[in-house]
Amino acid sequence: MRFDIITCLPRLLDGPFNESILKRAREKKLVEIHLHDLRDFAIKKNRQVDDYTYGGGAGMVLMIEPIYGCIKKLKEERRYDEIIYMSPDGDLFNQGEANKLSLKKNIIILCGHYKGVDERVREHLITREISIGNYVMSGGELAAIVVVDAVTRLIPGVLSNESSALTDSFQDNLVAAPVYTRPADFEGMKVPAILLLGNQKIIEAWRFEQAVERTKKRRPNMLEEE
Repeated sequence: MRFDIITCLPRLLDGPFNESILKRAREKKLVEIHLHDLRDFAIKKNRQVDDYTYGGGAGMVLMIEPIYGCIKKLKEERRYDEIIYMSPDGDLFNQGEANKLSLKKNIIILCGHYKGVDERVREHLITREISIGNYVMSGGELAAIVVVDAVTRLIPGVLSNESSALTDSFQDNLVAAPVYTRPADFEGMKVPAILLLGNQKIIEAWRFEQAVERTKKRRPNMLEEE
């Protein structure tokens, strides 16, 4: 799977993509992550990629020309399944969307910045918009990291234990059950006795009950969506 990320702050993304699971996935060549500096496609010598908004108002807007140029170049090299714009008012990202995206082959992610992008980009150049929550950040770079991480861990072979991803919160429209590790008794705080029985069928039934109860308390809307 390949991600091409368009940003005017590529160095902001270097660290997260070179650590932990994402680093191992890249080393195994299960995923490719390529960063494209939007300023390399600026039409002016000073590498300007933003300008004032028509009609007045505070904030700068990313211009259409550099974005068009970058996307055009990428599309000349391969076919893309999705061209995604990270936007506060896009479709709310969730585990189901991560599952769907993990089945794609090539994805472009455009990171907004400043006041956003020229609306013509949204109307004509991208295929969908994604938001990671109802709040505004300084740019789409951190949101892009979230999406790439959530999708990459679902790719077969990325996790050492592939069943781990299948038991994550939200995979079955439930939050995950509580988990424990050794010691079984720490300062009088004990692991539930049922987990020490060794009967996997009983343990799985307990975990399901706990997941349902925790979902009712913390994400009741998830049960209503079923």
